[in-house]
Amino acid sequence: AAESCGQRVLFVEPAQYLAAIESLYRDGFTMCVDLTAVDYLAHAGRSVPVGVVAERFEVVVNLLSVARRERVRVRVQVADNASLASIFDVHPSSEAMEREVFDMFGISFDGHPDLTRILMPEDWDGHPLRKDYAQGRIPVQFKGAAS
Repeated sequence: AAESCGQRVLFVEPAQYLAAIESLYRDGFTMCVDLTAVDYLAHAGRSVPVGVVAERFEVVVNLLSVARRERVRVRVQVADNASLASIFDVHPSSEAMEREVFDMFGISFDGHPDLTRILMPEDWDGHPLRKDYAQGRIPVQFKGAAS
């Protein structure tokens, strides 16, 4: 385990991700505060602990133990086009968070009860927070704006 800003940081393998979350839950980390992702497409050579293989994506989960007044951050490397186990059965509060990561980054969560888009329309093409997402230039007309 590493530490960042006084917070314990655990790097886990994708195959051990769900088991690690379940173990932390049994250890008192019963609140999932946040679940998000990062696309490191342009930072392939970033620093990770020895033994951790850096992948394009990283899913980051912040858990809280209210009783211990302690937080832990779980970081898992996810390859492009790979999926990760859903933690919904352990932390139902992760339902919308996993959907957002799916919608914005295209990372699938196996076992999620409703892995559908949450922010973008269902027929939207692509995932807007991916670094390789083509951003278009659509002019926006503002009412009353000076030309």
